[in-house]
Amino acid sequence: MSDESASTGAAASPYTPGPPPRAPRYWLGWLGVGCAWLLARLPWPLQRWLGRRVGDVLRICLRERRFVAARNLALCFPERDAAAQAALLRDSFAELGIGLFEFARAWWGDVTPMRRELRVEGLEHLDAARADGRGVIIVSGHFTTLEIAARLMCDHAPLAGMYRPHDQGVMEWAVKRGRLRYAAAMFTREELRPALKHLKQGGLLWFAPDQDTRRGESVFVPFFGLPAYSLTSTHQLARLSGAAVLAFAHERRDDGGYTLRLSPAFTDFPSKDARTDTARVMAAIEAMVRHVPAQYLWIHRRFKRQPDGRGALYRKDRPPPGE
Repeated sequence: MSDESASTGAAASPYTPGPPPRAPRYWLGWLGVGCAWLLARLPWPLQRWLGRRVGDVLRICLRERRFVAARNLALCFPERDAAAQAALLRDSFAELGIGLFEFARAWWGDVTPMRRELRVEGLEHLDAARADGRGVIIVSGHFTTLEIAARLMCDHAPLAGMYRPHDQGVMEWAVKRGRLRYAAAMFTREELRPALKHLKQGGLLWFAPDQDTRRGESVFVPFFGLPAYSLTSTHQLARLSGAAVLAFAHERRDDGGYTLRLSPAFTDFPSKDARTDTARVMAAIEAMVRHVPAQYLWIHRRFKRQPDGRGALYRKDRPPPGE
């Protein structure tokens, strides 16, 4: 919720963006949103070309993020030599640049070009999971295709989303308003009760539980063979709501099209053990990453917490395991 919404007493809602912040201190933020709104209207082939160039610039300028991505790739793909890892690093930033334009187009632009070469697989699994009126939790990972894939899937299923609010009031309002153009609702991480109510009423809830975050119950489970501090949210939500859980993979194909793929519902889920269930979810996300490794968001410090200490794997004076 923006500062202005709080000051006017307007209640935040998962179904509406609320009033926009208008005070002078927000004007610079509105200028940035306006620029992004204009960029969202560029022709799609030009956006793809510009996205790759933006990715090159980000790779050169964001030295710390480049280091984090390179370290993650070394940790997750030790079998690849230095040249292969460097090529994957370049590709990942190019995909990130394209993803930035996809985000803007998903929120504020026209996605007709993306629909032309779209492949959607596994909708029958979603229908089967919903057949008895159950809600469905749809889990994915933080891929650069995250936002455009959610928007495209909303053409076929009324997804709601769970997300971390933006700290900047204008961006929070603009992005939530953009998402509510196609999503059934947008729940913050703190809006657990309305999210559970949505699931108990047979709704669909999409979210990505694959980042190390300070909020929420987490456990260490394997991810690319390393301990990864992972949210148990999928287990908790399924246990409290009775919802089924499906994995949602998405990719940006070399021919310019997109593939969205829903897997069959997890069997015997949730179990009595949150760690076991979380490990199953992370294994499903790892399989998605291995399929399209360049499209994963490698700039996040996925392994910053370890059982023997915090941040050690990202110390610049410490080589990754195997070196």
